[in-house]
Amino acid sequence: MMSDVAKRVKLSFAPGLEVEFSDRDRAISQIYEFAEKGTRTPIVVYGPEGCGKSAWLNQAVEVLKEQGFDAIYINILQKEHIVYTDVKEVIERISEVVADTTGYAPIKLADLVILLANQLLKKWRKKKIALLVDEVFQAIGIDKAEIYVKMLLNLIEYPPEPYENIVIIVATSEGLSRWRIGRHRWGWLTPMWNMGKKGFEELYERIPGPKPSFEDVWRLTGGNPYMLGLLYRSSWDVNIVTNRFVEWKRLTQSFVNKWRSVLEKAVEDPDTLWSFDADEEPVKELVERNLIVYFLSERDPKLWIDEPPPEKDLEIGVGRYVTWQTPLHREAVRKALEVYR
Repeated sequence: MMSDVAKRVKLSFAPGLEVEFSDRDRAISQIYEFAEKGTRTPIVVYGPEGCGKSAWLNQAVEVLKEQGFDAIYINILQKEHIVYTDVKEVIERISEVVADTTGYAPIKLADLVILLANQLLKKWRKKKIALLVDEVFQAIGIDKAEIYVKMLLNLIEYPPEPYENIVIIVATSEGLSRWRIGRHRWGWLTPMWNMGKKGFEELYERIPGPKPSFEDVWRLTGGNPYMLGLLYRSSWDVNIVTNRFVEWKRLTQSFVNKWRSVLEKAVEDPDTLWSFDADEEPVKELVERNLIVYFLSERDPKLWIDEPPPEKDLEIGVGRYVTWQTPLHREAVRKALEVYR
């Protein structure tokens, strides 16, 4: 359970609507565990787009501040940052790069946070530091994901000065980076899933105005808070959302017709992509487009941040080994199959 001392952050859910961080009690308790024991390797958290990784990191930085850490949170792509330290130079340097309009700011930020963490240890002799880096691999390029994680590991294993504790967490929604990082021991890959039904209903109830029934919204989103917000901003029009996804995910006529037989089976049961005779090429393309999560971990809670998904729930597109990122991702594919028939 989240400590009453840690401030619950407010998150922008939609234009003109802020919500307070809620639910995810187990995920927050895991931050307290990291604060106590440190992270022996960088924790690389992956999961569906919009499942709540950034919200969790925003709350985590408050917990770590409460636990006495000099803490830096950076969302590399959005150029958002939260910094808790009494070292003014750290705050100023991050603010300068965030204000950079040359187009190179994300790459500069990715390098800068490692440099500043090093300096917090070496120059300012800080004993407890936390570095939370969000969506870095899309900014620096998937081909550099492994070496970036190795640089973070070096900070833990070969610090410039002795320390009491270090917590390093990297979050990504990008699917292919998981396989590159997993080839080495440099990071501890840990999945995170959408919200559980009870907590998601609490979030749903905070949305003002007329809306579809909760069960209908659950079947469309599978507990994904970003998808809930997207539906709200689209006046609950599912067609608007699926049409956008057909475009955003590049569900072109050539792609759909090339893999039609595969896709038609997968929209009914994503585990057909796991079968021994499944073609790996469409699987790779679906992962690259962030449409599916492939090779789901065992549902042992110890292997997950917060609670794992159900063992299998085809109503929301969850298979045993493969799942659609959300039911709306699946519905976009279903729509493309119909449009290009």
